[in-house]
Amino acid sequence: MKDQHLLIGETLAFADDPFLNHISEVVHYNESGAVVVEAGKIAAVGNAAELRKAFPQAAEHDYGRCLITAGFIDSHAHYPQTAIIASWGSRLIDWLNNFTFPEEAKFKSPEYAESVARRYLEIILANGTTTVCSFCTSHPVSVTALFSEASKLSMRVAAGKTCMDRNAPQELLDSAVSAHAESERLIGQWHGKGRCSYVISPRFAPTSTPAQLEAMGSLWANHPSCLMQTHISEQPEEVAWVRELFPDCGDYLDVYDNFGLLGCRGLYGHGIHLGRQELDRLREVGGSIIHCPTSNLFIGSGLLEVMERKAGGIPVGLATDTGGGSSFSMLRTMAAAYEISQLLGTPLHPAQLYWLATMGNAQAMHMSDRIGNLQTGMEADLVVLDLESTSAISTAAQRAEDVWQRLFPTIMLGDDRAIADVWVNGNRSATPA
Repeated sequence: MKDQHLLIGETLAFADDPFLNHISEVVHYNESGAVVVEAGKIAAVGNAAELRKAFPQAAEHDYGRCLITAGFIDSHAHYPQTAIIASWGSRLIDWLNNFTFPEEAKFKSPEYAESVARRYLEIILANGTTTVCSFCTSHPVSVTALFSEASKLSMRVAAGKTCMDRNAPQELLDSAVSAHAESERLIGQWHGKGRCSYVISPRFAPTSTPAQLEAMGSLWANHPSCLMQTHISEQPEEVAWVRELFPDCGDYLDVYDNFGLLGCRGLYGHGIHLGRQELDRLREVGGSIIHCPTSNLFIGSGLLEVMERKAGGIPVGLATDTGGGSSFSMLRTMAAAYEISQLLGTPLHPAQLYWLATMGNAQAMHMSDRIGNLQTGMEADLVVLDLESTSAISTAAQRAEDVWQRLFPTIMLGDDRAIADVWVNGNRSATPA
């Protein structure tokens, strides 16, 4: 059948969270696997020989010993920072003032926003990322640009207008009233349309007045199906600044809690320097910490205790945080997460890293019923990994005794050359690698 495809290779899927269960019990690996894709969905997952018989009319794509998995999900990014990635030498506040804000000011131009959105999506697709949750700028046209370009590619994208009414250049500021009105208009225009989801997006507490935070909390209460994304406790200087700006609040998380911006559909970027009371409260409401390891290393923010957060019952996602993060690749992001876990003495297993980059992010974004796993009925967003993409990786992989020893060199050393193919919404991506 024209719209039915049989992808043959090694397959990897999850039955449950490998942080909470023995890895051998929750990972489904098939050395002779296959996936059937039809009408944008996964129609079947199983043994290649059996599926070839069951779907004789399907167009066959034989990937040999490549690994077929769910496409990567990036749960915290700033697509407007595409051009300033890897800018040298700043802490968080300096980064915003020296690089981020001047670049974001350019997004008042619809043409510029469209060009960056297009290029950004091309880059992440080439790196195997099929879903992203991104901040835009304070300009509504930056939201329209990203959603419009993503719709052309049939990509699932979550995004929102960044709201800030203080402590930023005047040309980037909105107000409590305008932030609410513009965000609500964009929700009506984009939320739930095709594969687009709107995310209410106050940048972080220091760039919003109490009035704006209250307006954003009210907006979220009126649109509870939306995600809400912000930043928290990325650097000690930031935490101290929040304490000065909100002296009546008990801690950083309490700021968001007081203004209705704490909930199970909240994505809280970084969360490195949270105190015990904040962690207990976050667990109580079910909000997710989004781990951004390359960013935390690049800007010198600190080391997130992923194992501790997971053991404490807090959902954790994994993200590039481009452009504070130094890579568009979720492979490199997994590698950085592993390196941080080693420094903390709690090394993450390859299965746990891969879970974070797929199902962990899908759960944080409340989309695990649609994306993040090889499972019948899920949306067909897939990445095909060449586990011998370079000479160095191939040398290491050929010594492997199991799938994890084969996959781990690609996690640690892989880049876009490891992306053999990408499928988005059931179609092969035309984006060049």
